[in-house]
Amino acid sequence: MKLSNTTAQNSFKYKWLLSRILPYIKPYWFRILLGFLVAIPLGLLDGVTAFALKPYMDFVIGGKDFVFNHSGFNITVTSLQMAFLLPLGVILFAVFQGVLRYFNGYLSTWTSQRITNDVKFDLFSRLIHMHPQFFDENSSGVIIQRYMSDPGTASNGIVDNVKTITTSIFGALGLIGVMLYSSWKLAFIGVFVLCVAFIPVALIRKRIKSASNKNMVLSGNITTNINETYSGNKVMAAYELQDRMNGYFIEQTWQSFNINMSLYKRAGWMSPLMYLIASFGIAIVLGFGTYLINSGEMTAGSFASFVTSLLLLYKPVKTLGNTLTGIQNIFVAMSRVFELFDLKPEITDCENPLELKGLNDKIEFKNVNFEYIPEHPVLKDLNLTVSKNETLAIVGNSGGGKSTLVNLIPRFYDIKSGSIMLDGVDIREYSIKSLRHNISMVFQDNFLYTGTVRENIMMGNPDASEEDLAAAIKSAHLEDTIAELPDGLETLLGERGLTLSGGQRQRVAIARAMLRNAPIVILDEATSALDNESEAIVQKAMDNLMKDRTVFIIAHRLSTIKNAGRIAVINEGELVELGTHDELLNIENGHYKALYEMQFKKQETPAEIC
Repeated sequence: MKLSNTTAQNSFKYKWLLSRILPYIKPYWFRILLGFLVAIPLGLLDGVTAFALKPYMDFVIGGKDFVFNHSGFNITVTSLQMAFLLPLGVILFAVFQGVLRYFNGYLSTWTSQRITNDVKFDLFSRLIHMHPQFFDENSSGVIIQRYMSDPGTASNGIVDNVKTITTSIFGALGLIGVMLYSSWKLAFIGVFVLCVAFIPVALIRKRIKSASNKNMVLSGNITTNINETYSGNKVMAAYELQDRMNGYFIEQTWQSFNINMSLYKRAGWMSPLMYLIASFGIAIVLGFGTYLINSGEMTAGSFASFVTSLLLLYKPVKTLGNTLTGIQNIFVAMSRVFELFDLKPEITDCENPLELKGLNDKIEFKNVNFEYIPEHPVLKDLNLTVSKNETLAIVGNSGGGKSTLVNLIPRFYDIKSGSIMLDGVDIREYSIKSLRHNISMVFQDNFLYTGTVRENIMMGNPDASEEDLAAAIKSAHLEDTIAELPDGLETLLGERGLTLSGGQRQRVAIARAMLRNAPIVILDEATSALDNESEAIVQKAMDNLMKDRTVFIIAHRLSTIKNAGRIAVINEGELVELGTHDELLNIENGHYKALYEMQFKKQETPAEIC
């Protein structure tokens, strides 16, 4: 699946989205519930200031004393006392509200981050078990965007925004209560206009979805561009590609800008329209309120309290467009996240898989057919048998299927038809973990992880002893290299191990493979990128690795091919020749002979002259 073709088709199925996010919310339900409980009084307290205006206007400004008489209990508060007590009360309520706001914010941040972490953990666990073709089809930028950025957008925002809405709802209820207390007639007008102001919200959902998806793809492309700038910096410098990469970055950034502006042109009118509707409501309330005051149905204090409540109520409505745009973006991100959860790795264990415990007899390829793209075969009806402890070299034209053939053994890809048998059992009947545990691989460009030399070698077998480690280092001819490093085995390697030379990286990889001690070894053009001196050292290390093991070598150099027991010639996806070096040279007009005469004989000439 190409992640850039995302549709986020479930972004409006709110019940479905809630059912998917609920398992991540459940472990933290108490804190979330506590946050909502705090949000209720936090919202209700918004009406305190508005409510305080009525007695302030009626008693302090009006110069009247407040008299309370109920069931023989009498209390009198003078206007001067009221002038002191009301502002003090407002300040105390503000302090209390501030404490609640901090506590609510802390709870919200804590739960959001924990939910985000849990989603990321599960997503990353799925990502690392995806098959190689998934990574072939998707750029690094899109993968980073989908697996790292979207979970943060979805998880962080959902708790914060729902709590914000909760606070706003109870704040609105509190303010509406003050409005009803002041005048039910004016309250009816204010709430009706408020409801009308909500209508435009429903009109922008699909526009938000489309823009959010396009922005996701562009963000992924921008990240890919930055990754390629970093990884390909030498090629960029050598071929003066700076202007090209800069052009890509500028073009992609402008595309993102245009998408955002297009969304604003389509949805940006919502907030001004809601503001206009709210203004009509305020205008009507002012006119009708003046009539009520003049007719004696309402005091000036009640009207001041009402208008303040109305203004406080309309304030979130004026910015509701941006809030709901953000919420819809969250739903789109959630939909994309759960699309990732629904992706199934194409290469999985069968039901009740067998455990592979070494190779006892042979490996067989029976009528193997494979294709990366439908109707474009890479391997065609290939048959081949390799005995235990045999070394088989594989040669052929570029793109003929050599690397594909060996990548099928550890099930990096699955064949279209036919079978690959280990000791008479189809490899698909073994568990993937046990199958790969019995295979050591050394590639042309071996990836070393950020960390120490020790850590990179120990990846072959984390449980290996110090004696095993020392033996692997010796067999890989790494002793002198490690002795020259500033901290020996504890020397930190840069990203991808670029602080080492190509030959040194290959020998670290060989030591890693040696430590694994697997019965099957695959060497995929392990010396093709090295100079003659480095190749000679690496070849010695490879010879040690190949002892008493079943070995597949994607051949590039003559010395490697001559050391093989047999040589298989793969041409255009077919096994065209199979035999020893001498046998293949005796085939008239043979593929191997032509390859030998074109490439390898030229390499022998200098030695013959000497």
